[in-house]
Amino acid sequence: MKKIILLVIAAVTFAACEGPQGPPGFDGLDGVNITAQSFEVTTDFFAPEYAQLIPFPNNIQTFPDDMVLTYLLWDEVPGNNGGTVDVWRLLPQVLYTDFGEFQYNYDATNGDVELFIDAPATTDLSQLAPADLQNQTFRIVILPVELAGTVDVTNYQEVMSAAQLSTNDIIVIE
Repeated sequence: MKKIILLVIAAVTFAACEGPQGPPGFDGLDGVNITAQSFEVTTDFFAPEYAQLIPFPNNIQTFPDDMVLTYLLWDEVPGNNGGTVDVWRLLPQVLYTDFGEFQYNYDATNGDVELFIDAPATTDLSQLAPADLQNQTFRIVILPVELAGTVDVTNYQEVMSAAQLSTNDIIVIE
C-alpha cells in the first residue's frame, strides 16, 4: 500500500514539473516553394574531347537530392497549328552510323552538366558529320526529388507538365 501511495505522489510530482523552454528547432521546408527549373544550351563538340562543361546559370538553385535530366533536341515535326513541334529525347541517345556507333551522354552535379559524345574504341569519332557535332541543342531540367518518382522521365512533355514548366520558364544560355 505504501508503494502505491509513493507511486501516485511521484506521478503527480513529475507531471506537474515544468522546465525551461528548449532552444528553437531548425526550420523545415514548410512554406518554401520547391519548383523544377530548366535551361537550354546550344553547343558544338570538338576533337579530341568531344565534351562541353556547362555551368548552371547563377539564378538556378539546386539541392543534393534533385534529379538532373538532360534532353537532346532530336527533331522538329509539323504541329497541328501549322508550326513545328520540338521532339526531345532523354540522354543517353545512341546513334548507329556506317562507321560505328556513338552516343550523346552527360554527367551532372548540382552545379554543372558535362555534355559529351562517347563511342566504343572501334568507332572513329573523327568521321562524325558536322551535323552531329555542331549546333546541338540540349535542355537540362532540374527536377525536385518530390517529383522525381512521380513521372516518366523519358517523356519530356510529361516531365514538363509535372514540373509545371512551360517554354517561357526555360532559361536560354547564349
